[in-house]
Parts: sequence; structure tokens; C-alpha cells
Amino acid sequence: MLGIYKLTRSFPDCELFGLTSQIRRSAVSIAANIVEGFKRRGKADKVRFFNIAQGSLEETRYYLILARDLGYAETEDLQKEADELGRLLDGYMKAITLHE
Repeated sequence: MLGIYKLTRSFPDCELFGLTSQIRRSAVSIAANIVEGFKRRGKADKVRFFNIAQGSLEETRYYLILARDLGYAETEDLQKEADELGRLLDGYMKAITLHE
């Protein structure tokens, strides 16, 4: 979610160690856990990392809502990206567990 970095550039300086840091960390965690899960050999291990990615995705969604509510940015496009990523993760996890 590179868009998160672009979005947070415009956040107030007072949020640098608050919302800016938190939303960037959660977005990076999504990708990092997907990558780590992808390289795991066991299905259960893969699903565990993808589930962690889902948790980070939900955290990111909350921060996007908060940023919008605080008037820092319009986040609708990133919310749509998050929705699509959630659907992809769900589908991939279902495909893995169906082939056990």
C-alpha cells in the first residue's frame, strides 16, 4: 500500500509519531506477512501469516477511517484498495484450506 506513504505526507507534523507512524507500520505489516506466508511450505503456516496480514489490514482500515474523520485526507480510494486486498486474501486462504 504505497498510497499510505503518499497519503501520510500531508498529515500534520504533530501526528508524525502518532497516526502517521501507526498507519505506515500497519500497512507495511500487511505486505511483510503476505510475503513471509507465501514462502512457507506448510499450509497451516501459510494461513497463519495470511491471517496476521488480515489483522494488519483491519488495523489499517481503522486508521484510514480515523484520518478521514480527523479531516486529514480523503481515504475512499485507499479504502477500496483495502477492500480488494481483503477479498484477495480471503480467496487465497480459502483455496489453500480447501486443498488440504
